[in-house]
Amino acid sequence: MKKNKSLRNWRDHFKSFCIGLDEFYHAPYRRTLTRAYRDEQDFFMLLIFAESLGITNPVTFYTLELQPLLLESFHEWHLRMGMEQSPLDNFGCC
Repeated sequence: MKKNKSLRNWRDHFKSFCIGLDEFYHAPYRRTLTRAYRDEQDFFMLLIFAESLGITNPVTFYTLELQPLLLESFHEWHLRMGMEQSPLDNFGCC
């Protein structure tokens, strides 16, 4: 009985140590990975709304059906890109 408690206690401490070690390893890269993910998302939004912004897009046929799904995040995106007002004439979000 005592051996099981000791083994369980050791296992819990080891699990906590592994979680801490994982956090110690990933913490320095978290900001870099978050920024890379945001840049990738910004590029994807630009690709989706390129035709609406006046930029020719060779894959408009495929990206047109994604616009309704991304309209909710469009406001955050155009503010992050430095546009105070919505660049789309037919869509005013501000």
